[in-house]
Amino acid sequence: MTGQRETDLAERAALQVRQGEGARYDASNAPAEDLLLVRRGTAYLARELNNLSDAQLDGGSLVSGWSRRHVIADISYHARAMAIALKGIRETLTPEEANWEPDVELAATLPARALRHLYAHSVVHLNVEFRDLKKEDWDKTISLSEGDAIPIRTLPLLRGQKVWRGAFNLGNGTREADLPERLREH
Repeated sequence: MTGQRETDLAERAALQVRQGEGARYDASNAPAEDLLLVRRGTAYLARELNNLSDAQLDGGSLVSGWSRRHVIADISYHARAMAIALKGIRETLTPEEANWEPDVELAATLPARALRHLYAHSVVHLNVEFRDLKKEDWDKTISLSEGDAIPIRTLPLLRGQKVWRGAFNLGNGTREADLPERLREH
């Protein structure tokens, strides 16, 4: 794993040089491995979502009582809840954001194209919020919709678990063995 980590760090440094000034980067003390887990997981889930036809979104998932639409809506709203909470440490939330309550059942009824866009937008929004965190922000705590205060530093791992498990729960062929080893159920 050390060799892969060194490769990832070298690739990240090369990318920063290519992008130049003005590009956003994670804070130096951000949990880089957990953020990489999230980013790879969101890309993996996006591929799995894109492999499903619009009609297949209506099919059952591995979550009892939920269609694949529900899984995607839940994962999307999970990202939105995190993004709103992170924004709240930097600035005052709008009334809409402060009072937002996710409705997975309603989101699951969106047209397929809108549901796909909801996922894509939520991924970008959360990634921007992670990148906008200052060094000192990573040591703060926030409250998510459940109300418990949790360290911001743990959010990428929580998100990584959500997206990788979501890919599995789509029931589209992702196997337990396809998940990163640290997220597999033992």
